Amino acid sequence: MKIYNTLTGRKEEFVPLIPNKVKIYACGVTVYDHCHIGHARSAIVFDVIRRYMRYKGFDVKYVRNFTDIDDKIINRAKQEGITWDAVAKKYTAEYYKDMDRLGVGRADVEPKATEHIEEIIGIIKGLIEKGYAYEVDSSVYFSVAKFPGYGKLSKRDMEEMTAGARVEVDERKKNPLDFALWKKSKEGEPSWESPWGLGRPGWHIECSAMSIKHLGESFDIHGGGADLLFPHHENEIAQSEAFTGRPFARYWVHNGFITIDKEKMSKSLGNFFTIKEVLDKFDPEVVRFFLLSTHYRSPVEFSDEQLREAESSIDRYYSTIVRINDFFEKEDSGKEEFSNAGEIFEGLLLSFQEKFKEAMDDDFNTALALGHIFELIREANRFLDNKPSGSKDRELLLKTKELLRETGIILNIFGRTPYEWYLSLMKIRKIGLSEKDIPEKIRERQAARQRKDWHTADAIRKELEEKGIILEDKKDRTDWKVKVG
Repeated sequence: MKIYNTLTGRKEEFVPLIPNKVKIYACGVTVYDHCHIGHARSAIVFDVIRRYMRYKGFDVKYVRNFTDIDDKIINRAKQEGITWDAVAKKYTAEYYKDMDRLGVGRADVEPKATEHIEEIIGIIKGLIEKGYAYEVDSSVYFSVAKFPGYGKLSKRDMEEMTAGARVEVDERKKNPLDFALWKKSKEGEPSWESPWGLGRPGWHIECSAMSIKHLGESFDIHGGGADLLFPHHENEIAQSEAFTGRPFARYWVHNGFITIDKEKMSKSLGNFFTIKEVLDKFDPEVVRFFLLSTHYRSPVEFSDEQLREAESSIDRYYSTIVRINDFFEKEDSGKEEFSNAGEIFEGLLLSFQEKFKEAMDDDFNTALALGHIFELIREANRFLDNKPSGSKDRELLLKTKELLRETGIILNIFGRTPYEWYLSLMKIRKIGLSEKDIPEKIRERQAARQRKDWHTADAIRKELEEKGIILEDKKDRTDWKVKVG
């Protein structure tokens, strides 16, 4: 398995610190607002990394934090007329609603910054004692110039950074790049007792304290969105390694940005969509599939058109499952040997699992892995077109379903029945028919056909089609599906 390590700028063989154990820390959200689609990407990327590691047999401990005290939370509390901790509680609950819908599993540990004040103060005291931090007017700053490796993650030069520092002017700092470890609280703001007076932690120190407490001074993988690379992760490395004297995280993993009209999606530009807004228009599986269909390090261009393409791909998957299920309902011809098409298809099946693993082992290339899944879907349809029959051909299609289910579990997609997929599309599209209405319409149409009342039968078909429901007449029944595309 190879992982692209931002720290070294290259793909490296993954070797965990402790054999067969993997410790992962991913930076979570600041809970002051509804999550946007960029948050969804990061959460899904690390969810899949954790799932694949477990599939490979590793014992994984995954930590994802919540920043539950911050200027943005304090400002939102003033706007909403509630307490800061009520804001944090409210938007943590909203985060879980969004992530549950997207199939993002809970992390093994989900620490909150305010639960780790003691650990944060302990690290700050240690940094002051070692000469890496200084106190000014009840606030404490990390002295960037004292840490020789500063800039090694973001590949930035200290002198250039200082010359062009776009940092809020603060006369109390010795260097404009120095960052706050502890902030003196203003009147009326939330605060905690500390050796430097009432205050609260700076943003960067929270993640160092939480990761060190739950994973140890050195661990395997640390990551988050590319926007966190500098200054957040750079500062984490500096304060953590200055404090412990040991390497912090060994592999740094960063997912790429989401763009809209080629511009990075951000709240400051006002070109962002909340997860809630997107899920009002598209099924959660569509969003998850869309985000996994590009390599995690590459930017993703977000648009309704792209999501509709993802929807069509998923529909192709479920339509294939319907065809395979229909095949199993046919009587076995009693033939033992493969058909000619079966021999070719067997070869593809034998190589599929290996190709999927190779893609995922190559820096979690979900885009290529999905490509292999849809190659299998294409070949399964071609095989079905050749009218397979007999027990050997049945074994191949049974194996196909097993492999699709197994790989779907790793990516946490394709986990429903086709019927559940179409019911969900009905709800999203607000078709205006209930789950019971369609079978009733089909029964009415069947009765009309038996009476040879073709006009009524055609009218029912047309009525459903206008609402987005397609009927498919089969040998002994009529199935329905939602029109996609």
